[in-house]
Amino acid sequence: MSGTFRFATPWVLSLLLLIPLLFLIRAWLRQSGKPAAMRFAVADMAQGLPGSWRIRFRPITTLLRAVAIGMIIIGLARPQIGNAQETITGEGIEIALALDISGSMASLDFQPANRLEASKAVISDFISQRPYDKVGLAIFAAEAFNQSPLTLDHNMLNRSLDQIELAPELGLDDGTAIGLGLANAANMLAGSDATSKIVILLTDGVNNSGQIDPMTAAEAAKALGIKVYTIGAGKTGQVPVPVKSMFGTEQIMYQESQIDEATLQQIADITGGQFFRAEDSDTLGQIYDEINELEKSQVEVQIFNKYEEKAVWILLPALMLIALELILRQTLFRTIP
Repeated sequence: MSGTFRFATPWVLSLLLLIPLLFLIRAWLRQSGKPAAMRFAVADMAQGLPGSWRIRFRPITTLLRAVAIGMIIIGLARPQIGNAQETITGEGIEIALALDISGSMASLDFQPANRLEASKAVISDFISQRPYDKVGLAIFAAEAFNQSPLTLDHNMLNRSLDQIELAPELGLDDGTAIGLGLANAANMLAGSDATSKIVILLTDGVNNSGQIDPMTAAEAAKALGIKVYTIGAGKTGQVPVPVKSMFGTEQIMYQESQIDEATLQQIADITGGQFFRAEDSDTLGQIYDEINELEKSQVEVQIFNKYEEKAVWILLPALMLIALELILRQTLFRTIP
């Protein structure tokens, strides 16, 4: 729900331009009229006398009148505050993201930093395009962990995503447990009654850890009605990887990039998903965009605006100012004809 402000009849505000014109005409009529005079007055007697505070402050009544007229015009323009309420019908898709955080994700073949940071940026953008879908996040290296449960609170989900670091930096055993990562993500969706459930698994390596074989995890996902999209991230051949030397300094070494494309393709085939290959940040972004198009939520959103009139909060003070001006003119600032 979000608040919005508007004027129901905004054209009335153009009358504000007439206020200075009215007071200019009033001042001109005063100056062009016949000035007050006394017959046989001795003007020299009034010279040097101190000015009365009533004379100095008399223009305040004119100011009060101008402000009151302006407030009345604003009130007649009918200021309103509205609440927009969204009514959502249909059902979104429930999505579990499985992200590889093994040490090889530090490879520098993705811009602007490394494979992990590029993946986090693309995933964050993907999440922002799924406002009505529950999304969860699992991470894996030698073991697998649930970073965030399925949630519609995507701000919290993005905070969890930001906190992800490489397994060695978190003090976790390095490795790539693809089967375990897939099993954790699928288990996140196991109790869901959504009509459409998907896992998007991103890795840059070969399954070499964990107690669950990737094919076993894929069959389990299929039995649960879960479609798995797999993404192999990384260039082929030698890629630059930052490595710490024995003296604690960081240096760049080139290592062979190995991705088990056959396994990732099999997982996708078993579950009715697709396998994608990304060799740079741009291609990775395009892959998530394609998945976003393939998995459209069947959600219809209707927005209703209910506006509340606020004119009374302006008109009442305006009437009080007019009353105050009239009282001042008949008391403190009263003029004798």
